[in-house]
Amino acid sequence: MVEGSMTQGAGHGPVLKAMVSWRPAGPDAGPEAGPEGGRQTGQAAAPGNGSYGFADASGAPVLPGTPGVLGAPGTGAAIGADGPAGAPASFAAPAAPVQVPAAAPPAGYEATQLDTRLVPEDYTPTAHDLPVIAPVDADQPGPLYVVGDVHGYIDELRTALHAQGLIDAEGHWSAGTARLWFLGDFTDRGPDGIGVIELVMQLSAEAAAAGGYAKAIMGNHELLLLGAHRFGDTPVNSTGGTASFLAAWRLNGGQPSDMDRLEDRHLTWMSRLDAAHLTDGHLLLHSDTTAYLDYGTTIDAMNDAVTGILQRGDADECWDLFRKLTKRFAFRGDNGPQAARELLDTYGGHQVVHGHSPIPYLLGEVGGEYTADGEERTPVVNGPMAYAENLALAMDGGVTMDGRLLVAELPPLS
Repeated sequence: MVEGSMTQGAGHGPVLKAMVSWRPAGPDAGPEAGPEGGRQTGQAAAPGNGSYGFADASGAPVLPGTPGVLGAPGTGAAIGADGPAGAPASFAAPAAPVQVPAAAPPAGYEATQLDTRLVPEDYTPTAHDLPVIAPVDADQPGPLYVVGDVHGYIDELRTALHAQGLIDAEGHWSAGTARLWFLGDFTDRGPDGIGVIELVMQLSAEAAAAGGYAKAIMGNHELLLLGAHRFGDTPVNSTGGTASFLAAWRLNGGQPSDMDRLEDRHLTWMSRLDAAHLTDGHLLLHSDTTAYLDYGTTIDAMNDAVTGILQRGDADECWDLFRKLTKRFAFRGDNGPQAARELLDTYGGHQVVHGHSPIPYLLGEVGGEYTADGEERTPVVNGPMAYAENLALAMDGGVTMDGRLLVAELPPLS
């Protein structure tokens, strides 16, 4: 099928419904699921109910995970940027204390001065008073989380990460051995793209020190910013006539404040990002396109090819890479499952997890719909959207168009 473009002017897709499953299903799984942008810089995200995961066919939220416990690592809840700001990772009420009958102390137990100060004088210590620390399996990875497109909305990002228990109130890593992947597009459209990059770089160091990790995938807007900085107004070969990276960057939400604050360390970090990664059966990409296949038949070969293009620094070659990785909508429609299977058969995994195409556009919920008062309806995003017979999972909640910045835990797929 012909894939769409990310640049302004792309058309809207058909109305599709979100599916209620994290895991790939069989061929009877049911139905599957334009331009980015719309919300002005600095505008707050639309308020929501603060607890959402997948949407069922009616749009009602469906939470994967334990009811009553939202955001703690390992629960599987998907939380958006407008979740309970400043709330702790767990909202469950503490359990009532269990009354343990007194028993003889274990053999060899001898009360210490600390014991006698902390318990009543007539209390007999029992085995229940001794600390029990479960052994930690050093080979067991922590839970896996992914973050959709951020586009400079750093406050929404902090709120969503905190709601999932991944960072503390001061914005530092608090998730121990958890694994976190950002699916790219850190800059453009929103107010603080460089601040987002700084936060991701910070969390990468802090997570590694705690035994986990925070890593990122190359998005098309990273390619665009790198090209605009390096090539500026240099003409490049374009199917639409003479073009330049700088003109395309401005057209697609480039923020002068980001360009002014861009440093060599940011450029180096972005230029070394991988284009794809496979973990726990999830094939992580930024764009919903099969164009990745043009650059290699293995993930390592494809990542090396993309890095090599950026290192060579040929403007036309970089433009062609940017153009291909801005295509979208490969996994929707009748041929969508086949396209997803082609990627999975080549690179491995059971489900493609991508950003890039906002869920409101995949659902056809943007444009032309108005309330009774004549106001355009705000897109409703209840969480990540599984489609293409559950072979694809969309993670761009449309934060730039009053949607949600999505952070979700992914279960291992086997």
